[in-house]
Amino acid sequence: MEIAHSQSGMRAGMLLAAAFFGIVADAAAQQEKQLEEVVVSASRSEQKRFDAPASIDAIQVDPLRAASPLVNLSELLGTAPGIQIRERQNYAQDLQLSVRGFGTRSTFGVRGVRILIDGIPATMPDGQGQPSTATLTSARRIEILRGPVAQLYGNAAGGVLQVFTADPPLSPQAPYASASVGAGGDGQRQLGFTLAGGGDTLGGLLDVSRYETDGYRDHSAAERTQLNAKVLWRPSASTTVTGIVNVFDQPLAQDPLGLTRAQFEENPRQVAPVALTFDTRKTVDQRQAGLVLEHKVDRSNTLNARLYAGTREVFQTLSFSGAAANSSGGVVDLDNHYRGAGMSWTHRTWAGGMPLNWTVGMEADDLDQTRRGFVNNNGTPGVLRRDESNDANNVDIFGQVDWTFAEQWKATVGARASRVRLAVDDRYVTAASPNDSGSVEYRNTSPVLGLVWYASDNLNLYGNIGRGFETPTLAESAYRSGGTGPNLSLQPSTSRQGEIGMKWRSGTQSADLAIFTARSRDEIVPLATENGRSIFQNADRVARRGIEASWRNNMGRFSTQAAYTLLDARFKQSFTSANGVVAAGNRLPGAPMHSLFTQLEYRPVEGLTTALEMRVESKFYVDDLNSEAAPGYAVFNLRAAHELRAGATRWTLFGRVDNVFDRDYAGSVIVNDGNRRFYEPAPGRRFFIGLRASI
Repeated sequence: MEIAHSQSGMRAGMLLAAAFFGIVADAAAQQEKQLEEVVVSASRSEQKRFDAPASIDAIQVDPLRAASPLVNLSELLGTAPGIQIRERQNYAQDLQLSVRGFGTRSTFGVRGVRILIDGIPATMPDGQGQPSTATLTSARRIEILRGPVAQLYGNAAGGVLQVFTADPPLSPQAPYASASVGAGGDGQRQLGFTLAGGGDTLGGLLDVSRYETDGYRDHSAAERTQLNAKVLWRPSASTTVTGIVNVFDQPLAQDPLGLTRAQFEENPRQVAPVALTFDTRKTVDQRQAGLVLEHKVDRSNTLNARLYAGTREVFQTLSFSGAAANSSGGVVDLDNHYRGAGMSWTHRTWAGGMPLNWTVGMEADDLDQTRRGFVNNNGTPGVLRRDESNDANNVDIFGQVDWTFAEQWKATVGARASRVRLAVDDRYVTAASPNDSGSVEYRNTSPVLGLVWYASDNLNLYGNIGRGFETPTLAESAYRSGGTGPNLSLQPSTSRQGEIGMKWRSGTQSADLAIFTARSRDEIVPLATENGRSIFQNADRVARRGIEASWRNNMGRFSTQAAYTLLDARFKQSFTSANGVVAAGNRLPGAPMHSLFTQLEYRPVEGLTTALEMRVESKFYVDDLNSEAAPGYAVFNLRAAHELRAGATRWTLFGRVDNVFDRDYAGSVIVNDGNRRFYEPAPGRRFFIGLRASI
């Protein structure tokens, strides 16, 4: 098997990217100025992305024209630097998502990044997030906020990812309906439809999509159905009420587990035999409803409020029996009930004759979790081994002030005071499993200070410093070494972060550059990871520093984008894990030093779009010991979409070929796996074709 890790391949890819840039730059001066994207995450109010005093990207989404299945966020976020998002070919474990090296340690779900969908958290109070619940077939914009300003969103805000879905039309003349169908390699099948309409003050939208796959690897089939319903009521010009209902139903997600290096090189499609023995898999059923209010009291004051509640039921079989009397079992049954509320007040005024805006608010969220564990009788739940009630809740108060104190200067000052509480009520008490009840409370204040210089109409320079924290999640606290109950001795990780950046635009071109640094204390790292069960500990002094750069140009029929990240993430102090001593200077696993994404898009005729994408990554280590590394790679993708009209109907036929040269490479890794099954292979050459219609 050939592994795409040669330096020559990576150099060739970068030379090709440079050629793309040269073609586009030659004609840039002849083009018109691009419209700026609007963002809200940096200051909780609308502003142009170019003016935002922070590292932030906005990805515009047009579900009708997108030449992609719109199943995973990884399809859309390649053009943003500083973020790693990996589709693991394992729907039992969700995407791997990290920002500036925060979140790389997560073996399932998302850790270290705050996720919101239409203003409602997809991250629980303990910091665990689930990005797959975002319905991309109705998405319109995705924002990625990085750096110190993200700390104002609270626990686990190494970065913030917000997904905004389409609003229903408020016009009797603007109803629409759309449908989509698609199929691709490895048994991929996708169906969806959207209905939307309304009157002058009330509108509604319903989006339903279904996706099935046989999986690239053996024992990796999955199926899911998602629903996003939205009701928009505007009783007056100053008040908007939005009601949202989301359903995420994943009745099947087989888990092929990772592969050892030898297995990966022998046959990347194979499954770990123990996965078949214990029928490793996961089912998820999540239902959520929310209400969002925006009320403009007058020209200077705006109130925003949110209220939401939901349930999330998870059933998972792990790769061992868990039959021992002091074990927690090899089958996990979680029943989650969560709810939350938040309110903020934004005031626009003047100070010293210059604009001053401030926002203050409060948020409270609560999660009740029933966790049960059973013996895994070859995929069938056996006798009870764990029964407890867990609770995670937070109460946060925050404030942010933006003051344009001089004609070309703006200062930002903010702080967030957080209180997070985790509690366990153990209801399974035997001679071999004593009472492990307990609780722990964490408190922290995260200040942020920023400054931006609007040097000219085409150039902004900014800098931010801040302090943040991450508490252990309930999953990270679930197990302790040598015991049956939770690990409540874990401390929250704290970080000090700083960045300086530049934003430039000229004609159709724009470029962003940011240099960042972050130093963490009490980083939460794995002590041992075996058979899908991780035990965590604290480790001191972890440093992350790097550079983010992006460039865009639109020259009529051609457009080009590039995003590059240099990330140097290291342990600065040695510590001991179950596998040995981790030396100071070792790199954080799962974090490549170099990442590059480029795309050249060409529109030869009206309605036809073609594009070539390239993704390059350097090697990244698989464990804290840096004993092995997944090789670097360069892969190329092709896509095309043709839009046409027939009467009132718009049709889009699209297709894509991923991994054109059929490279074998590890798309992601399971960091610190105790069985050394680190590698999760990416698919070889794969096709997908689809048809969408809107009327």
